[in-house]
Amino acid sequence: MFNKILIANRGEIACRVIETARKLGVATVAVYSDADAGAKHVAMADQAVHIGGPAPKDSYLKGDLIIEAALSTGAQGIHPGYGFLSENPKFVEAVEKAGLTFIGPSADAIRAMGLKDAAKKLMEEAGVPVVPGYHGENQDPEHLSGAADMIGYPVLIKAVAGGGGKGMRLVENPADFMDALQSAQGEATTAFGNPDVLIEKYILQPRHIEVQVFGDGEKAVHLFERDCSLQRRHQKVIEEAPAPDMPADVRAAMGAAAVRAAEAIGYKGAGTVEFIVDGSDGLRTDGFWFMEMNTRLQVEHPVTELITGVDLVEWQLRVASGDPLPKKQDELTITGHAFEARIYAEDVPKGFLPATGTLTHLEFPADARVDSGVRAGDTISPWYDPMIAKLIVHAPSRGAALRKLERALRWTDIAGSVTNVSFLRLLAEQPDFVKGDVDTGLIGRHLDTLAAAPVACTKARSIAALTALGLMDLPKDAGFVLWSPLTHAVSLVHNEEEIVAKVTVNGRYDYVVDLGEIQHRVQWRDGSWWVDATRVQARTARHGQDLTVFWGNAYSFEVIDPLDRAGDDAAGGNVILAPMPGLVKSIFAKPGQTVAAGDRLAILEAMKMEHSLLAARDGVVAEVLASAGDQVQEGAALIVLAEEEDAAA
Repeated sequence: MFNKILIANRGEIACRVIETARKLGVATVAVYSDADAGAKHVAMADQAVHIGGPAPKDSYLKGDLIIEAALSTGAQGIHPGYGFLSENPKFVEAVEKAGLTFIGPSADAIRAMGLKDAAKKLMEEAGVPVVPGYHGENQDPEHLSGAADMIGYPVLIKAVAGGGGKGMRLVENPADFMDALQSAQGEATTAFGNPDVLIEKYILQPRHIEVQVFGDGEKAVHLFERDCSLQRRHQKVIEEAPAPDMPADVRAAMGAAAVRAAEAIGYKGAGTVEFIVDGSDGLRTDGFWFMEMNTRLQVEHPVTELITGVDLVEWQLRVASGDPLPKKQDELTITGHAFEARIYAEDVPKGFLPATGTLTHLEFPADARVDSGVRAGDTISPWYDPMIAKLIVHAPSRGAALRKLERALRWTDIAGSVTNVSFLRLLAEQPDFVKGDVDTGLIGRHLDTLAAAPVACTKARSIAALTALGLMDLPKDAGFVLWSPLTHAVSLVHNEEEIVAKVTVNGRYDYVVDLGEIQHRVQWRDGSWWVDATRVQARTARHGQDLTVFWGNAYSFEVIDPLDRAGDDAAGGNVILAPMPGLVKSIFAKPGQTVAAGDRLAILEAMKMEHSLLAARDGVVAEVLASAGDQVQEGAALIVLAEEEDAAA
């Protein structure tokens, strides 16, 4: 076993690896960028080395600096986590050339699976079923269009070097192919530096089921499957293990195929073989096809750990240090059911727009596993993926585990940034998902319901009003004398609606809140809120003028200062603002240009994704205040439309 390892990553996966290393008595070295100097993983590690600026290309993608840090601190191995350099074969070779151990597969194995087209050819040779498609080198648009016609629509265009849904487009008819191809190639070039794509037949009711494999370089075992069908824009949202309604013969066939895939490339360490599965007529042994192999630990690995009782990071460290596979295939079994929900800082009603902010309040339920790289007071940076935490639950049955997940989400309290927690909770109780009737289109079909902004009831609004007035903050030893009822007024904004509340004091911690259309008697006793003589499970948090009531959902309020009323928002749609910090990728508008509502005026690159900025109304461009290549802050004015009367003149 190693004495010391360096973790070439950040966030929750760095913290996750440190926890297992600590359990095994292995010392750890963290690396960090300027943006992560005060990060959780830095505080947890035994040592920490600064490696550069906040942009990944200046720090976490600097393989030479990471290797230098490992050598200077006496680390014997490097754990890559996932993302960044985890699937970079040149980094693996550099690590080994420096006399260090890469805690993962060989460079050859990574290369074999690194390009989707080459990997599919290799899998066909190994007897692993693959989806019909074009995986050739000819990237001429007309040739690709002809290949799509031969395969038959609908088809998927996929970046050969892709991942995370980037460079992927669904095309349902030939007329849309060329535009989709150009868009996919542009995104692939930005994300991977490689515009090449492949074309695949699109499965009409697809499920995404993946198999966890583990190898020692010669032999491999599988640790059963995970169902990752709940996706948005090809990115996983909630994962579960095992897959619902999985027949024993299909499980055995998929597991055997995954093992063949791993052994065909001499795989060493933890990896995942991903299959696209036809869910239109139940799961069948002839209804699954190889999609890709991730040659690293997956984000969703905890659900496999909970159903198998295996610590996959421990296995990684043991096998990389020279130990044999810890268990044989017949020693691995499934116990119970597990779910993982990915909690992100993102504005769901605004199209899942990635968000930033300082986490002023952060509290998770005690009966769930939480893998997180942040703490209360930490800032969600615009430089990296906006994940806050992974919430993982385990129970004896799928139904019990899903109920446990929904309850855990109800008791996840996060303030300081918008999050997707309410969306995840609604998804956890969505009827089709509850029945196990899942496919990759489920979220899209029910998006309007799932993505709606939570609207606080009058009881939650009453609690918000009392919290805004600070009437629950009286010292415990303060006396109370009431000569006559006192009335306070407060104004709040919730979902762009102004709420005016009048609060009358009946006695200590006893109030009547008048919201105009309804009144509630609200009390605070025995450490709980009571509304109209009923105890409710609400919690509150306030930071400055921002206030949150946690009660099933997270209801956000802004306390209005009567001396500082906000002005009109962005001059009635005249100004195109940056919705988050980011890089201006393209500007399409020119002064004097006539535009229509919905026209794309600019592209902002942030949180590893491209975001189109659209005209809010018809008009004429008056000013262009930014250029391609500019780094801008949230709220920065990029493009100004002329006032409507000016444009008319």
